[in-house]
Amino acid sequence: MANTTYIDVGSGDALVFLHGFCESKQVWAAFMKPLQQKFRTIALDLPGHGNNIANISEYSMESMAEDVKLQLEKLNVKRCIMIGHSMGGYVSMAFAEKYGPMLSGLCLFHSSAFADTDEKKENRSKSIGYVERHGVDNFINPFVEPLFYRENRGRLKEEINMMKDIGTQTPKESVIGALTAMRDRPDRSYILKELKCPVLFIFGKNDGAVPLDKALEQCHLPSDSMVYFIDETGHMGMFEHPFKTGKTLEKFAETIYG
Repeated sequence: MANTTYIDVGSGDALVFLHGFCESKQVWAAFMKPLQQKFRTIALDLPGHGNNIANISEYSMESMAEDVKLQLEKLNVKRCIMIGHSMGGYVSMAFAEKYGPMLSGLCLFHSSAFADTDEKKENRSKSIGYVERHGVDNFINPFVEPLFYRENRGRLKEEINMMKDIGTQTPKESVIGALTAMRDRPDRSYILKELKCPVLFIFGKNDGAVPLDKALEQCHLPSDSMVYFIDETGHMGMFEHPFKTGKTLEKFAETIYG
């Protein structure tokens, strides 16, 4: 399985995990293990990341969602609960817009259905310029650690180093393509209102990437939603508090799948 674009372990109803920007399926590997006793757990590499780096003609949330659909078809997944971390959440929203009937549930894991603010778009453009001038390594090394709540960084050095390793292996064109796709993605908050399936939101109270005010603005939009705000957590809840976030996801899946 080393060179595949997915991890697929367990049996039964499917949980599909989508990673974030400059990550890969490996960020979910340990997190999924307790869930594999009850569910089929699948983690995918998004286009341009991990082992999914061949034949990419464009970078957009829509094209990434189409790639996810193709991977799920190959894995014979007809319905699932989709869990999207950060950029994976943006892809999940594009997937929900186009393939909503395939979703039994949706989890936005430190993510948002909103478009970037003007300030964030400007920061994405600056990051693109920085990567073009200075390369991926110089961008990733200072980028990763602030994703973790400062009090958690000491005990999670191994996970931070793993994230840096994954990030620095991401091709330069993929980093620039993903930054551009995130910057240019549309507001999909209306999809949350239209979705027929339950939605789980998991937010870190100390997450600089998804501030609490933006979190609160979206969690009431679905007709059926669960929300978990977790203290002393930044943007990486699967590492910072894997038991709490994992149990929350397990309970959500059990309310859907029984």
